[in-house]
Amino acid sequence: MARPQLTDAQIEARFPKKTPVAADVQDVADKSIDQERFAADMAQMQADAGALTLAQAQRASSVRAVALQLGYQLPMDHIDPDLIQRDISSNMRRSVEACLEVGRGLRVLKEACEHGDFVERLDDLGVDRYVAARFMQAAVKFSNVPTSAHLTKAIGTQSKLLEMLILDDGQLEELALTGQTGELSLDDVATMSVKELRAALRETRAEKDAGDQLLEKKNAKIDQLERAQKRIAKLPPDEALAKTKNEATTILSETLGLVRGGLRQALIALNDAPDEASKQAFMAGLVGAVIVELNGLRDEFNLPETAGDGTPEWERWAKANPVDATPTTR
Repeated sequence: MARPQLTDAQIEARFPKKTPVAADVQDVADKSIDQERFAADMAQMQADAGALTLAQAQRASSVRAVALQLGYQLPMDHIDPDLIQRDISSNMRRSVEACLEVGRGLRVLKEACEHGDFVERLDDLGVDRYVAARFMQAAVKFSNVPTSAHLTKAIGTQSKLLEMLILDDGQLEELALTGQTGELSLDDVATMSVKELRAALRETRAEKDAGDQLLEKKNAKIDQLERAQKRIAKLPPDEALAKTKNEATTILSETLGLVRGGLRQALIALNDAPDEASKQAFMAGLVGAVIVELNGLRDEFNLPETAGDGTPEWERWAKANPVDATPTTR
């Protein structure tokens, strides 16, 4: 059965039209206000973009001007800070190797030049003679150091590299192989400033020189004693004994001089220093160490205690046999 069709009057009666309220009515006049605001916002955005572009252009111009002034080659001709930072990092890692490579080239160039030509070529390169000499010295010194890659990495900069030249080849080799020479370590080299490293290197070299001088004196003394023993072996028994006693007395005088001079002065300095709980024990330990050595000698040679008036046998003998200050000629 077909559904009956509704007339217009029936539709209006069943679905009455709703009268729109003020809030539902759009004011066409507001469209002009929105357009003005939109235009203003667009103008502001364009102004901001223009200002940003201008600022970027000014920064780029400034960066390129500074690079040109300093002779710096921008990486790939870009002013991107990330690229510049990466380039700086790369140069910092290569700076020591680059200096050593310059020194190697200069040394080879000097060998290849005729007399007087090398200085002219240095002038052409714009390299000061003193700087060239330092670079060549560094190249030669570090060429003698095995596995020096980690050492040059710890050094890090040209300034530190030139400061390291104060060390001798043995110290550099020890530092490269063991990471330590004296009180100086690779970590110290890497973390110290140039000024701190300079002071530490001078102290390390001074300690090395002092040790070498002490060793040289000991070796000289040993050589002197060996020569004396050889001379004494050629003498008649009585003369040999007298000679030996004479030299033993001289050695004892030197030893007593150290005790009465050096050791006593050290004890005086310690005694005058601020008091602390361990000071007296430390001083007693110094004296005790000497006593232990002397008692050890007495036991080793089965020597009796000093008797009589307390004058040791060696002193009585020395008084009876004064040393002739006049050198003998042979």
